[in-house]
Amino acid sequence: MASREIHVPDLGGFKDVAVIDVLVKPGDRVEIDTPLLTLETEKATMDVPSPAAGVIEQMLVQKGALVSTGSTVAVLTVAGAAAAIVPAAAAAAVKSPATLPTPVPVPAPAPAAAPATAVALAPATAPVNEAGFAASHASPGVRRFARELGVDLSRVRGSGLKGRIVENDVKAHVKNLLGLGGTAVATGVGAASGAAGAAGIGLPRVQVPDFTQFGAVEIKPLGRIKRISGPRLHASWVNLPHVTQFDAADITDLEAARIKLKDRAATQGVKLTPLAFVLRAVVRVLQRFPHFNASLDAAGENLIYKKFMHLGFAADTPNGLMVPVIRDADKKDIYELARALATLSEKARTGKLSGAEMQGGCFTVSSLGGIGGTAFTPIINAPELAILGVSRAAMQPVYRDGAFVPRMMLPLSLSYDHRVIDGADGARFSVTLAAALADVPGLLEAVP
Repeated sequence: MASREIHVPDLGGFKDVAVIDVLVKPGDRVEIDTPLLTLETEKATMDVPSPAAGVIEQMLVQKGALVSTGSTVAVLTVAGAAAAIVPAAAAAAVKSPATLPTPVPVPAPAPAAAPATAVALAPATAPVNEAGFAASHASPGVRRFARELGVDLSRVRGSGLKGRIVENDVKAHVKNLLGLGGTAVATGVGAASGAAGAAGIGLPRVQVPDFTQFGAVEIKPLGRIKRISGPRLHASWVNLPHVTQFDAADITDLEAARIKLKDRAATQGVKLTPLAFVLRAVVRVLQRFPHFNASLDAAGENLIYKKFMHLGFAADTPNGLMVPVIRDADKKDIYELARALATLSEKARTGKLSGAEMQGGCFTVSSLGGIGGTAFTPIINAPELAILGVSRAAMQPVYRDGAFVPRMMLPLSLSYDHRVIDGADGARFSVTLAAALADVPGLLEAVP
């Protein structure tokens, strides 16, 4: 019998990740890959699995603690050859139990809504010092609250025990940015716009009445993924000037080719879906419009052109929307893209996606074609500059050579950041994409 330390695996660059659930206790017997903890990053939840079978000797973290890659979270008693001893160098690289972050209590419920005359205002999100934000002394709840308001915690002075930042500190910081000082009352966006200065225009919070006065209600908490993605989507919608360009692509020939190739692809274990063709077309168009594959720097003054092309796609899962990322999509042919789509989609549905598999995206495609609809306005997955929405294809009469002919038309909805991409470029991208989807030989050609 021997003891083995269990460490947090690679979190894909995330630091100070909250432990939202401890699934085992000392004395519990576990098998290989038995979930021990559930962690919550800004993008998803993930479990820390046991690397071996044995009995839990110690749990070194509690619910609410903050951990990073390599943090020691438990000690496992294992038998025989399974008792791998942690090398001295590795042990020195991870945190000892004595230096683990202090468990953070679960934040208390938010206070009741203020009277209708008092409207809390939030500034537009300024560039956040991520390193300073991660090092700030605050609970997961306060961190989420700060990100929702676009507040950089590294600039907030904490009033709690040992300098801990509490929710009132974040609110006070927002008021200071808006020039409200100690006054908690403002009656509209216009009241804050002049005082906010560099902080941007403030936004009033929506007042929520007591619905029980109208009838019976039932309260259910939002799922974890929605609680994580909601503030990010809100920040993108508020801070990025969205424009959506609508178009339609003739995919009659594409669909005919896909049906012919579907059975042959199935023999290779590949499900050849329309989305794979869309991703291949997006790659070809991004190569012609490299500024769509870029991001603004933190100051908003320079454009970062990426020499790689990682495509995200929206995956509908039982727990909510997730965005896996296909790395080096420009180096994959149509069959490799289809295989990557299937693999990552299955991981998303089963909750097996790692943090690294949801990072590094350059451009996102959100397809609702399997459900329905004719158009929608997808929200840009910041710091990306554009996102493509795909709705359900339908046979429509198209006027050609003096007559109406039936053609399979695919609705496209391209949302883009108007700070970088103007309307003419958005229209050119959309038109070029429609042409790429009609060029079936080009989509099927081999990738060098």
